[in-house]
Amino acid sequence: MASRLRLIALALLLAACDARSADTGHVVHESAPASAFPRPHRAVADIVSDQFSNEDARDRAGEAEKVMDLLGIAPGMTVADIGAGNGYYTVRLSQRVGASGRVFAEDIVPAYVDRLRGRVEAEGLPNVTVTLGEPHDPKLPTGEADLALLMHMYHEVEQPFGLLWHLHAAMKPGARVAIADMNRPTNRHGTPPALLRCELAALGYRQTAFHDLGGTSGYLAVFETAEPRPSPRAIKPCKG
Repeated sequence: MASRLRLIALALLLAACDARSADTGHVVHESAPASAFPRPHRAVADIVSDQFSNEDARDRAGEAEKVMDLLGIAPGMTVADIGAGNGYYTVRLSQRVGASGRVFAEDIVPAYVDRLRGRVEAEGLPNVTVTLGEPHDPKLPTGEADLALLMHMYHEVEQPFGLLWHLHAAMKPGARVAIADMNRPTNRHGTPPALLRCELAALGYRQTAFHDLGGTSGYLAVFETAEPRPSPRAIKPCKG
């Protein structure tokens, strides 16, 4: 009986590791519950809107073009837009990566996801897949992303350690994570760069670049994934 139970448990584990999304057919990585991760030792800002600023104003400032140029986003790449909101970056990433590329647009607010799906359909963006994630897990396919963007939303992430842990599994070896935020406390809708580096280092991410975006756009910090990712219980929160 015990042997049979062990075989059943093994089969369930293998199924979980090779689960496929009914929507996309992509392999979805093994997940861990939010309770497995420590909570951050700093404030988490409330989600107040599905957009950081007016799109026309951001385009006049050249924000998206500057970010995509700095990151070398090119046709054929697969990019994950985490916390995609109203899709400001999603639609511009779709154009940049082209028909041979892919964009995974993820958010945790069902109303935002519904509106974004409508926008993607209305603008005819067949290379975009919209995904409803959770605060600790973006629910992305395993090992497909060359780059993940977290634009002006990291301070709102309720469970950053869980998010970064699950995001690691969605990335190709040596892939990058780029985070834009303001240099101010998290309770004022920003993240001090030193705190950001500390939280990502707790998951094994290494900072490779840091750019001042100027004006009201804040900074862009770029990190590279490294193997292996730590177990959830080994993650140590940083002091806020």
